[in-house]
Amino acid sequence: MKETLRYLAGIAGPSGYGSKSTAEQVTANCSSSHHLTAIITGGTSGIGAETARVLAKRGVRVVIPARDLIRAAEVKEGIERENPKAEVIVLEIDLSSFASVKRFCSDFLALGLPLNILINNAGIFSQTLEYSEDKIEMTFATNYLGHYLLTEMLLEKMVETAAQTGVQGRIINVSSVIHSWVKKEHFRFNDLLTPKSYNGTRAYSQSKLASILHAKEIARQLKTRNARVTINAVHPGIVKTGIIRAHKNSVFFMASKLLKSVSQGASTTCYVALSPQTEGVSGKYFVDCNESSCSPLANDESEAHKLWKQTRALLRRRLCHLKL
Repeated sequence: MKETLRYLAGIAGPSGYGSKSTAEQVTANCSSSHHLTAIITGGTSGIGAETARVLAKRGVRVVIPARDLIRAAEVKEGIERENPKAEVIVLEIDLSSFASVKRFCSDFLALGLPLNILINNAGIFSQTLEYSEDKIEMTFATNYLGHYLLTEMLLEKMVETAAQTGVQGRIINVSSVIHSWVKKEHFRFNDLLTPKSYNGTRAYSQSKLASILHAKEIARQLKTRNARVTINAVHPGIVKTGIIRAHKNSVFFMASKLLKSVSQGASTTCYVALSPQTEGVSGKYFVDCNESSCSPLANDESEAHKLWKQTRALLRRRLCHLKL
């Protein structure tokens, strides 16, 4: 009850920010003398587009991977209109496709740019069961597997950039509070790939649990390597975006008075990506720009490692068959 009242009132937490803080407010003092480069998935709409706009405003070179290149070009033009000095690069990707993610990574690495920030923000919600071209349930393929592969293929570039520049790399997985709705007995890898029965909200919550477990395991591995790269998960809040409109018959729509603006929704991602206060913080879960608690299952180290191993094995099998 206390947390709900704090949220509704927008009371600031230990970071000095709260649910009413906007992305511009939390990054007001975060302009860097270093020319940072950030990749932001889902940067063509909603909190992804706002994240791209605000990071560009703070002097970050922004790379937007997009399936809809026309929409991405419009976002790029809008950012450059507001800030003529902004550098925005658009590259094609379909996160649900392993082949497309692999092509994007090759295209980005061929540019020879550093990589300081990776924001795994893109997400879909589907009321009906759909499958990706790799014959995997679409929500899990897009929200989790595509980002896992993207992170895997770009991680060494991030470690290398951090070592060369002395600037810590940061990875942010955008998750959701509804990860806590998932029960352990229902979180089985093969069922996530090809579910026997389908519920859109359940599929979405499972993919968001997977994104936190991914952050926990990669944080552990990076710490073991003494790499200067952190990874954290964030809950942006319930935001007025296309995903919420897709929930039109659910509790999300009924809770419309609790919805954040897009700028408020992008604040936690931007805070974790740029704030000096999050320097060195890794493997954590943030809500309203403050460290928070995730579910016991999301904190289960053995579950995180098991999911990482199962995902790696799946991708190794699938990628060896790809002809690009």
